[in-house]
This record gives sequence, structure tokens and C-alpha cells, in this order.
Amino acid sequence: MRGVFAVFSVAVIAACTTPVPDSAKGVGFENYDSYLAERQAREAELRRGTTAAGTAPATVAPPTGTAPTEAEQTASAAVAAVRGTDGRPARGESVPAGIQNTSPNAALQPDLDNPSISDEQDFQAVSSRQSIESDAARRQAQSAQYKVIEPTAVPRRPGAKTPTPIEFALETRHPVGQKVYRRSPFGAGKAAQACASYGSSELAQDAFLKAGGPSKDKLGVDPDGDGYACGWNPAKYRSLVRN
Repeated sequence: MRGVFAVFSVAVIAACTTPVPDSAKGVGFENYDSYLAERQAREAELRRGTTAAGTAPATVAPPTGTAPTEAEQTASAAVAAVRGTDGRPARGESVPAGIQNTSPNAALQPDLDNPSISDEQDFQAVSSRQSIESDAARRQAQSAQYKVIEPTAVPRRPGAKTPTPIEFALETRHPVGQKVYRRSPFGAGKAAQACASYGSSELAQDAFLKAGGPSKDKLGVDPDGDGYACGWNPAKYRSLVRN
């Protein structure tokens, strides 16, 4: 009796169990293995068509009695575009024939026949037409054409009655602190306050010269009478001329 009940229980469980789906099946087709087989067969047919006569067919011939699918037509058009009009890939091109590669990363092919492009960096090109002796003679000829331009005095601006700080520095020779111009003994206490109104000694010297300096100190920025306002030093401009 127990044996009969056990067999009956197994039969009931087997009837209620949900069947496991076939993992080989995918979405859009019944069996993935059959899909791969059909795809490999189609690719083999494409290869036979392109290698048999050396040309690619314009379209892939579908099986008898069936119309080509949209995917097959797209594949045929891509093969024909890559092969070009004569069925062979164009040399030196990485894009289909008739399509211009406008990518900014596309490699640029140099125009070696352009005479305006120098090849002085090409050792083989230069060594074929130059020797050590001829190169030394060419460098000597170039050195003979060098011209050394000596510095001259800065010209005065047209219409300007007062010199610029640079012109004044090159026109004078006395050092900072040497009294050259007459000054009032009562102007020393006002110089610090007067100089504080300028952003730099360069601006103070420019304003000083435009206000009648160095012979006159209407602004009170040159109490020691050396002609240099607010500690301005002309040495930086004089050193440039000497160097």
C-alpha cells in the first residue's frame, strides 16, 4: 500500500511542476543556435560572392522564393561601399570610397611634392645633397650676413616738450642723492605726503617732469634736488644700454 501511495505522490508532483524554459531560446527567434548557424551561412555566402570574381555584388542574393530582409540589404550596401566601384578597397584609405573623412583625428598625409615645404629636418634628404664641408660653408655665409645694431638714444616724441622718464635717465649721468637743482629748505617735510598720492615712483617721476621738473619742483616730490622724484632710480634704464 505504501508503494502505491509513493508512486501516486511522485506522479502528482511531476504533473504540477512548471517546465524549465529552454535557455537556448532568445528574444525574437526560437533558437539561438539556429540563428548563429544561419548567420554563419550568410557570411560564408557573402565571402564566396566577393572572392569568386574579385568583385562584390551590389545586393546579396536571397534564397529562392524569399525577399531580402532590411538587414541583408544594409549589409550588402556596406560591402559594396567599402569595396568601391571596382570591387577592391582603395589603397591608403580607411573610409569607404566616395566618403570624405572629416574627422578631426584623421591622419593627414604630407604633400611631399610641394616645393614650399622644407625638408631640412629629414637627415636622408639633406645628406643626399649636402656634405660637412658644404654645410660649414653655408653657415659661414649666413654668419657673414649678421648685423649687430648698436643701441642709440631714445628719440624725443614729436611735439613733446618734456622728456619721458626713460629719456631723462639716458640724458643724465649723476647718481641718486646728488644735488643738482636748487630747492627750498621748507619742502622736505611735504615730500612723503606728496609721494603717497602716486602708485609708484615711476608715475611720480613722469608727473614731476611734466610739471616743470627737474629744474622746478612744483609738486614737492624732489626735496633733495637730484632730479629724481620719490626715490626713483634711473639705473635700471642705464644698465640696459650698457649691456
